[in-house]
Amino acid sequence: MGEILALVEARLRTALGEPDARASVTFLGTDRIEVLRFQDSRSQDSRSGSPDGGSPDVGSAWDGGSAGGPDAVVRYVTLGMSAQPMADPSALLADPVKGPRAELILTVRAGLAGTDQVLRPLATLAASPQVEGVVVASGGSLDLGAPLWPGAPFQSVLVGESGGLVPDLELDAPLEPVRFLPLLPMTPNEAAWKRVRGAQELQERWLANGTDLRDPLRRSVSLD
Repeated sequence: MGEILALVEARLRTALGEPDARASVTFLGTDRIEVLRFQDSRSQDSRSGSPDGGSPDVGSAWDGGSAGGPDAVVRYVTLGMSAQPMADPSALLADPVKGPRAELILTVRAGLAGTDQVLRPLATLAASPQVEGVVVASGGSLDLGAPLWPGAPFQSVLVGESGGLVPDLELDAPLEPVRFLPLLPMTPNEAAWKRVRGAQELQERWLANGTDLRDPLRRSVSLD
């Protein structure tokens, strides 16, 4: 487990640079989940066409707030979800080696909302394969039932395609690659629409409306 997470963190540093903060959350009966914060002040294409069971115990805290210019973004990335493969919930016995592995990436514009408080919600999503036996994959959705951060207009996320911002990390066979899955926040209306119409139609609606998926204050896209 430790060797895999060391490789994952090395891949993240290569792709995103040095994290400026990190914190950890542990849920009863699960492995520790860390969340790393990466600042990026470079201009980004933010349109939707190219998005890149117990009480939590916070092991450390963010050391400083988000900063940057008008084009700055901040990325929150889990570290620990990929330590174990995700098991098919219909399987009688979980395979300790084979199965998909992933980490989650949330990218938002810096300094517009209290997004640093996404630590526990993001760790909760990353722990869901261990806690609930779900397999997190592109096109799926994850629902917290509460705002991603205080005052956020989002309670759920759409899981995007891997291989963009951070390339997949190949592991020695028979282990499957670690995929770095972007999370696209959805408003309650968007989440309900996605359940009926599907992920692809929602993404097409975002694209057609030029939706800035990195805006932590955005409103729901028109779904008429």
